[in-house]
Amino acid sequence: MAPQDGGGRSGAQVDRTDGRRGAYGLLAVWGLTRLALLLFAFKVFVFPGPDVTSDVSFIYHGWYQVLSEGTFPREDVTWQYPPAAALAILSPALLPFLEYAHAFFVLAFLADFAVLALLLFAGRRPGRTRRGAWVWVIGVPLLGPTVYARYDVMVTAVAVAALLAGARRPRLMGALAGFGAMLKVWPAMLLVGCVRRRAWVAAAGTAAGIAALFTLAMPGAFAFLTFQRDRGTEVESLGSLVFHVARHHGWEGQVLLNYGSVEFLGPYVGVVSTAAMALTGMALGWLLLWRLAAVRFTATTMADAAFTAVLLFTVTSRVISPQYMVWLVGLAAVSLGYRESRMRLPGLLVLAASLVTVLEFPIWFAHVVASDTLGVTLLVVRNGMLVAAAVLAARELWRATAARSRRAAPPGQPTPAKETPVSSS
Repeated sequence: MAPQDGGGRSGAQVDRTDGRRGAYGLLAVWGLTRLALLLFAFKVFVFPGPDVTSDVSFIYHGWYQVLSEGTFPREDVTWQYPPAAALAILSPALLPFLEYAHAFFVLAFLADFAVLALLLFAGRRPGRTRRGAWVWVIGVPLLGPTVYARYDVMVTAVAVAALLAGARRPRLMGALAGFGAMLKVWPAMLLVGCVRRRAWVAAAGTAAGIAALFTLAMPGAFAFLTFQRDRGTEVESLGSLVFHVARHHGWEGQVLLNYGSVEFLGPYVGVVSTAAMALTGMALGWLLLWRLAAVRFTATTMADAAFTAVLLFTVTSRVISPQYMVWLVGLAAVSLGYRESRMRLPGLLVLAASLVTVLEFPIWFAHVVASDTLGVTLLVVRNGMLVAAAVLAARELWRATAARSRRAAPPGQPTPAKETPVSSS
């Protein structure tokens, strides 16, 4: 006979009831926090700091007008995105009854909800938990209305869908990763921990098909590649700390709006930018070394590897814009959705860094630009937590997949059975 609780209900019924209550609580928190984000985005309430929605109202809308004419903004150096980004910029046309900016905010909100729905559905599978959904519900509002004022939440939705599809549908995972890479490059790193050859083929085919389609249909599809070349060091990046300190010791450079972001320009900026790119190269080299050394692939490996790869890419970048944190929150949510995930501490560090991020932008961004004590402290804390998260994630990934997990058996005891490799088909 099934065990009964004090009210005469079976244990299974109690579990289902508690599960429903947990889901209702999660949805309630998501609804309240997202209502707040929408109210800030629609300027019903004014969020502290500079207006984060102006990029949508002016820059995105300007791109929309150019793209609507069948060409990419080839003369605008602030256009630095792969060709499929045009789909995100043009997407407000789906809601013609709203003005451009308002339609964009609504679509960003829907992308946010899509991520939640995917994580909730995945959390019902064996070996999964709703913890990942909670990471998303809590992490996004920590970043403030910037989340709805950039198209990164849409890219993150594609990336989350790709990772969740990876275990059972490798071709779909690859197609989504390839599409995501044509939206904003970084989803290509979702494939780092994927051993299914079909996923890689589908990703390459999808990316190549999209690239060919846009190249034939719209002039200037890859003009963005030249616009990236001459960028400086953005004031929120890890490398920028060199110049934040140097400004107090006679450095003669400037802080200017350059290539669409606030950057340091002047002596030695090129050296620091080159060093950042070298660090990115070293991170990619480590990922290649890990991939060659990895011998154990579990259900969590693909998500953990993607989270680690994007963390490494982010901390070594010349730019750590606030919207980059949306990527990390989404990938942390997928990774921590597994009960056996080893990424709990890196995930918590990402959430903490998200809270500091909203303080440095937009709330006290003027202090960051001025390189004063408050601004530099916020950057040291935020970037320090991201570096710690990246190092810890890399260590845990290596230990889980590449390092020897069992000591040699004592004399007289059987040697542990060798793990079965994952098929690459």
